[in-house]
Amino acid sequence: MNCPTEPSLAGNRAVVTGSTSGIGRAIAEELAAAGATVIVHGSKKREAAVALVDSIQAGGGEAEFLLCDLAQSSCCDKLVEQAWQTAPVDTWINNAGVDVLTGEAADWPFEQKLNALWEVDVMATIRLSRAMGARMKQRGSGTIVNIGWDQAELGMEGDSGEMFAACKGAVMAFTRSLAKSLAPEVRVNCVAPGWIKTDWGESASDYWQKRALGESLLNRWGTPQDVARIVRFLVSSQASFLTGQMIHVNGGRKGTGVVPLNRPESGWNL
Repeated sequence: MNCPTEPSLAGNRAVVTGSTSGIGRAIAEELAAAGATVIVHGSKKREAAVALVDSIQAGGGEAEFLLCDLAQSSCCDKLVEQAWQTAPVDTWINNAGVDVLTGEAADWPFEQKLNALWEVDVMATIRLSRAMGARMKQRGSGTIVNIGWDQAELGMEGDSGEMFAACKGAVMAFTRSLAKSLAPEVRVNCVAPGWIKTDWGESASDYWQKRALGESLLNRWGTPQDVARIVRFLVSSQASFLTGQMIHVNGGRKGTGVVPLNRPESGWNL
């Protein structure tokens, strides 16, 4: 019996939006390690983008970067054009999202946060997927992976739960329809992470630390690398019969309300 091997992406040209940090960075590094030529994308963090490209190249991989503010529709069009200009794109990962949980944005009012999330997490994902998907379909091949949220299908209490469920739920619903529109030439799937320890998770309060562990059957936070490995599989030939799927990367869910603590009134903005 042959042992399974890590899927190779040699010859694959991949774009990962929002890849200067967190889950996006881990995805870019994972795809590059698998042999893909990676286009790193960031909004304004040029230094972070350059640092990631340098790191990938130092490890023997191939990478370049493009900067673009995805809240602007014209920039979305420009990103697609620039990415396709040198050579056709085989893989497109819509990871970019607005951080409204940390920094200055944590103090924004609800509607401002929701508007920011909607423009980047939802509208940019739709614009980019449709534009790149049309090119891939005409070419005859390609893969697109969107990033959702496992609790969008279950619901979560509080301001943050409401806005993230609305936005990521839209992305997940869009993924299912786009998969039908682009089949059979292009595969479209969605990864729905659970509690993943990015920057917010590192500084989250004791309540959220216990809740993250308490809601996972594996009793731990997920890591950006956990998500990245699933994305690598989904865009590889080993997943050639998967499209229109929601892949939950959450360690298995026990359900909600399993942590007997008083929930902070301020939701996730801690």
